[in-house]
Amino acid sequence: MRITRAVVPSLFTVLNIFCGFRSIIHSSQNDYVLAGWFIILAAVFDMLDGVMARITKSTSDFGVELDSLSDVVSFGAAPSFMLYNLHLHTLQGWGMLLSAMPMIFGSLRLARFNVQLVGHDKDYFKGLPIPAMAITFVSFVLQYINDSNQLPSLAASILPYMVVILSLLMVSNIKYDTVPKFSKRGIKQHPLRFTVSIIGLTVIIMTKGAALFPFFVFFLATGPIRYVINFISHHLRESEKIAESKDPEITSVDI
Repeated sequence: MRITRAVVPSLFTVLNIFCGFRSIIHSSQNDYVLAGWFIILAAVFDMLDGVMARITKSTSDFGVELDSLSDVVSFGAAPSFMLYNLHLHTLQGWGMLLSAMPMIFGSLRLARFNVQLVGHDKDYFKGLPIPAMAITFVSFVLQYINDSNQLPSLAASILPYMVVILSLLMVSNIKYDTVPKFSKRGIKQHPLRFTVSIIGLTVIIMTKGAALFPFFVFFLATGPIRYVINFISHHLRESEKIAESKDPEITSVDI
């Protein structure tokens, strides 16, 4: 292999995979807090490999495929194993099927993304991005896990429904905003998106991570809410067009 500047973003992708592997190891040791933080660290490296690819102008199809493979490990297999080992194993066979859903549906989402990708810059994602799904589960676990490394009964009862909903969102056609680029052009194109991202990041840091789960719940909700609004607006416009095309006929009466 010829060593080029494309190696730089690929190194961050490799770190992403390694963090996913470390997360699986810590989950097998019942250290779910550290396992969760390694998934979050994997998400940081996942973001940095894209940044480095743009800086070095070395974006390539190879990098896209390697990134997808690493995402399957770090944001598919790692959170699935963590959820199974933490609680879903108590549901026996159903628990195994449920815990596999984030990994399986995440893989389907990544495969669809790769075959539909036109260019390497995108303005929105079709379906919930797999890193967002993984961090939502991680932040949920970090928020509610107790000193006995268990989830309270209420959180444990909610978890299976979360798995199904988030897995289906990944393969849906619901649109989610991409992370805005921290550049003058990116800020000018998406000022609201940039402002919300900065506010969210600031609040998460100020609360020492306590606001991470509420922020991602907010992000999850933006997709369905926008879908419903667009659906209603579309049907209202169609109704107006039909009403305009059906003008009452004017008849003349001879006297």
